Amino acid sequence: MIHINLALRPADLRTKIERLWEASAPKILAIAVIESPGNAVPVFTVQGKYTTHSGAESTPGFIHGSALLQYDAYWDESFLHLARERTTKRMGAYVTRMGAHDHGSNNISTYGNLWRLTNEGRLKANDMERHFFELALKCSGAVQATRWTHTANGEGFIHSWHGPHSLLAESIRSLRSLALAHKFGHVLLGERDERISLLRRLIEHVRTTAKWSVYYGSGRDQYDIRGRVAQESIFNVADGSYRGPNTQQGYSPFTTWTRGLATIMLGFAEQLEYVATLDGTELEKITGRDALDAVLLNAARATCDFYIEQTPADGIPYWDTGAPGLRRLGDYLERPAEPFNEFEPVDSSAAVIAAQGLLRLGNVLTTRGQFADAERYWQAGLTVLNTLFDEPYLSSDPNHQGLILHAVHHRPNGWDTVPPGGRVPSGEATACGDYHAREVALYLQRVCEEKPYLTFFGVPE
Repeated sequence: MIHINLALRPADLRTKIERLWEASAPKILAIAVIESPGNAVPVFTVQGKYTTHSGAESTPGFIHGSALLQYDAYWDESFLHLARERTTKRMGAYVTRMGAHDHGSNNISTYGNLWRLTNEGRLKANDMERHFFELALKCSGAVQATRWTHTANGEGFIHSWHGPHSLLAESIRSLRSLALAHKFGHVLLGERDERISLLRRLIEHVRTTAKWSVYYGSGRDQYDIRGRVAQESIFNVADGSYRGPNTQQGYSPFTTWTRGLATIMLGFAEQLEYVATLDGTELEKITGRDALDAVLLNAARATCDFYIEQTPADGIPYWDTGAPGLRRLGDYLERPAEPFNEFEPVDSSAAVIAAQGLLRLGNVLTTRGQFADAERYWQAGLTVLNTLFDEPYLSSDPNHQGLILHAVHHRPNGWDTVPPGGRVPSGEATACGDYHAREVALYLQRVCEEKPYLTFFGVPE
């Protein structure tokens, strides 16, 4: 269980955040040199060098979006120029990418960040360029919403690239694409120009994910532990009925892959923030604010509580809470995670995503006056980052292109590098982990500097 440090303050991490940005800058530039148009995009490091891998095309947004976060933090315009040019020339195909569920990681990380910076006055863009960013995001939201599977209760979900039977937990963050497209007044036109509300599809996906991807300790099956997450939920596409849990990157359908858990934590917390900005009238037509808020908050609380309870003392999880080798580590939840152990790898990429989810949920509850619960989640998030933004996780080695070490990309497929003399993966980074480390560092930096609160939907109007 995480030993939450209640004395930590955001300012206590300021020096560590500055070190992170200093280490980050040359790594982004080094990756930009090896990344070239027409070739696969770097996914994870092997012996300290970013390399490509087929079947992992959700990463272009993480690569180019990292440069935008670096600019936002440091105001070094060379990173803005790099990201602007790469996004314009290389990300167009991902705006209309029909075959995947990852529009959040690709398009919100690039076009979304460019639009946000413009909206905040941090990027000087003329009306034509701003409309270009908005058009890209409108298209992205509509295209993502077309990947729709109808469920037996008359609702549905955005299905994954595994097929129309597959609901992946991590697709919750692609709802940001639908949210921004809806914000810009966009709708999806279906057959015979049927007007399909992107907000309705967002809400239905939220409810389906909350119902089937998250467990609540209600006796759903023999492994129903409150807050546990199934990475994949399988449906019968003939009648829309739910058939059971599954996993692609975890150990089993009945254990919890921690990066999927972390993504649910963050996805539900940021949707709580987004929904709070919506007009009550349009919500009432679909579900009602209170009903939707209850679904979001229940899922966010359950998963954040599970993370706190099922993660080692310093806040860094192992890659799956049911990984078989964990039993050989003894009472591993009551001591710091051990990235160099011989039995199961830790996953720092899960930790950086989870930390942001904990912080955002803490912020939501603070705005509602629920200060005791808010403090628990907020301080847990700070505790995780206090560990991550230091050795042995933060890489200050200029010869290593990764930023946050000891990340795992796909353990079951054996894609992650085991160092010489080791028995499990360690010492490497992933594009997903490094992007989210920069994102949560920027989030906390803005809190320290009392700058506008960082959201995907921009400065509240």
